[in-house]
Amino acid sequence: MAHTGFTQSGLRRLREVLDRHVESGRIPGVVALVGRGDHTHVEALGTMHHDGGDPMRRDTVFRMASTSKPVSIAAAMVLLDECRIRLDDLVQTWLPELADRQVLTRPDGPLDDTVPARRPITVRDVLTSTFGLGMDMTSIGTPIMNAVFANGLTPDLPEPMPEPDEWLRRLSTLPLMHQPGERWQYHISSDLVGVLVARVTGRPFEEFLRERVLGPLGMDDTGFSVPEDQIDRLPTLYAPDPQTGAFQVWDEAKNGRWSRPPAFPGGGGGLVSTADDYHAYFRMLLNGGVHEGRRVLSRAAVELMTTNRLTAEQQAARHAMAVNNVHISFGQGQHGGWGFGMAVRTYRGDYAPLGQFGWDGGSGTSTYADPANQLTGLLLTQVGMSVPNAAHLIHDFWTTVYQALDD
Repeated sequence: MAHTGFTQSGLRRLREVLDRHVESGRIPGVVALVGRGDHTHVEALGTMHHDGGDPMRRDTVFRMASTSKPVSIAAAMVLLDECRIRLDDLVQTWLPELADRQVLTRPDGPLDDTVPARRPITVRDVLTSTFGLGMDMTSIGTPIMNAVFANGLTPDLPEPMPEPDEWLRRLSTLPLMHQPGERWQYHISSDLVGVLVARVTGRPFEEFLRERVLGPLGMDDTGFSVPEDQIDRLPTLYAPDPQTGAFQVWDEAKNGRWSRPPAFPGGGGGLVSTADDYHAYFRMLLNGGVHEGRRVLSRAAVELMTTNRLTAEQQAARHAMAVNNVHISFGQGQHGGWGFGMAVRTYRGDYAPLGQFGWDGGSGTSTYADPANQLTGLLLTQVGMSVPNAAHLIHDFWTTVYQALDD
């Protein structure tokens, strides 16, 4: 089977590893896809619910959580390609709410102990997640993190996020944790990108993303909600109890959070999608922006997205956060670098080589491409990372994928 890019024994082992996790009872179901060149191998195992029900299928729709980031960023890259935004434009041109920022004297200090920002926030700051405010799970309990949660600026809270203008207004009431461009911080930038795209284009973020990225790639099952006539393809999402491991429903399919269009289409974590849709996207990136002969993004834009954009100081801060966060993330997030909307491996910390790019999601998803091996890999589950089960499956998936390569 040399022409497939994978060994037959390696693919058997991959299925065995996936099956072991499902048979353990900790992972109800999984869809996994690996691809090299024109060959794609898919495994769909287990069921849609922890207590049985319909089987997982290749076209099962999953909540992509933070693996939304590498896809949603493409809308901003279209605007860069068309010179509708420039990397060093001031975002206050379109987001006047973010003019004249104040910055905390200390990241863990009181919200009124601030100094003026040394300079305005730029598009580059937002695209590289260095605009000055973000999620830091090692800073939980600080006044600024408490204010982020209290203002509903992040997903996965009992109440959904407010519509974009109100979300931005609330964001603008908070000081930054760090000076613009000073430090990489997680997540909030990715949601802010969607608001920026909507303001620049004068159109809803999802509408522009669908017209310029999802549509051309044939990603018909990707969006911020699931149509009513397709809702049976969406499994129950679980967040198991951290103490007992018992399955707890995080989101039901019918009448759940993704059963209707959201007030806030979150580029940081709001997409639903399928294995084949995401495969089309990551193959397009490996192909330098071209999908089936049609150019979606320029090669230069893809290279900008998928190579490290952090300075040595920014990268050190990101790496330190990943390492200090390892007990919470169960080992996820240790790549070193960051491009636009996704991680980029700048050191070899596991089986994957330098240059691999993509990201993982808190709903138990993992999506990466590897230019060195012309490899794409996607692993999709419905188990949130309140417990290590999905993270362990993701680690085992990638360990096995790299053993299955036939060179």
